[in-house]
Amino acid sequence: MPNLEHPAYPAATLLRLESMVPCRESQVSMLLSIFGERQQFTFPSIFIYGHTSSGKTYVMQTLLNTLQLPHVFVNCVEHFTSRLLLEEILIQLQTCSSETAPTSRVLCDTFNDFVRLFKQAVTSQDLQDQTVYIVLDRAEQLREMEANILPAFLRLQELTDRNVTVVLLSEIVWELFRPSTGCFEPLTLYFPDYSIGHLQKILSNNHPPEYSADFYAAYINILLGVFYMVCRDLKELQHLAALNFSKYCEPVVRGEANERDTRKLWKNIEPHLKKAMQTVYLREISSSQWERLQQDDGDPGQLKGLSAHAHVELPYYSKFLLIAAYLASYNPVRTDKRFFLKHHGKIKKTNFMKKHEKTSNHLLGPKPFPLDRLLAILYSIVDNRVAPTANIFSQISSLVTLQLLSMVGHNDQLDGPRYKCTVSLDFIRAIAR
Repeated sequence: MPNLEHPAYPAATLLRLESMVPCRESQVSMLLSIFGERQQFTFPSIFIYGHTSSGKTYVMQTLLNTLQLPHVFVNCVEHFTSRLLLEEILIQLQTCSSETAPTSRVLCDTFNDFVRLFKQAVTSQDLQDQTVYIVLDRAEQLREMEANILPAFLRLQELTDRNVTVVLLSEIVWELFRPSTGCFEPLTLYFPDYSIGHLQKILSNNHPPEYSADFYAAYINILLGVFYMVCRDLKELQHLAALNFSKYCEPVVRGEANERDTRKLWKNIEPHLKKAMQTVYLREISSSQWERLQQDDGDPGQLKGLSAHAHVELPYYSKFLLIAAYLASYNPVRTDKRFFLKHHGKIKKTNFMKKHEKTSNHLLGPKPFPLDRLLAILYSIVDNRVAPTANIFSQISSLVTLQLLSMVGHNDQLDGPRYKCTVSLDFIRAIAR
């Protein structure tokens, strides 16, 4: 018996929709009940949120395309200004009910112009008798635009006096959107994370035709057993499943094992999955490089990506500045005299460490330091004399831009800015060599 039922849509269409959105039937059923029939006025604005890769974008696109509802789908990261966003909505609306290209470029500078042009577009496309859906993906970017954009979208149905619903898709909760001046509250809908059973079902649907479904399901079960505790991202797991399946099949291809010999198959794939654990989310090497490395039985550490130390080239004094910043972040101030002065006098052999200082500084994280302390340590670790020129200060700004240092204070403070070193000990060791 199908889970999706609605009198306004054919049963065959709903059955096809259900097969395309596995493990999201309850969310789709909720959306169908909210949308109602094509000609009915629905809720003015809907806010859908959930963690990354929880199916928000895919479900909305599949639902609107399968039911052939008039809609506009815009990514707010790609259209990062209000003008680009409004113009893109109007351009897509011109081709909403037909496949013809827009007749002319749309110019829209303000939201008042958008309301006027939106009414014209709805009339020209003959969409007055059905709901038009405007879906704004990555909607958290709206908070960076003008203050009137988000409240206006939430009550667009009232402003245009047309049958339109705005759907906001985001990874953050509504409380972080709500303006301090107040706004129309949207209907919120939560997409929970996929459970391990859901991931097993979704990933098993992509089995290659030359192998049985049970064989591929056993492979997915092994993959999730290794990666589920560190990675719940469906897209990343799909990538890992496609990347390592050929290695899992090797004993079967060579005739050394059959599809039911799970022990031999696990022994063959185990070392390669352990190597893949080192590059989850990082993408330090490409898929072709990874496959080549598997054939050669090499170590993924042999191929370094953009984040590797070998690819970081800094000017001469920037390296010393970074080393000095690391020393200033992880060494207490009271040790500077002992470490960086040649004639620091006699030091008493007393246990002056406080209780909270007995913990490793690397576990406590970097501490902020002032600019003058950074320069003082720099002068002590560089062999030749360094003049405090504009070149040195510009290199500090460059390190902040590269996010190797982070600024804690501000330039307008009386005691000057304070910084933190954000790189690891291995990074500093590589530079120090």
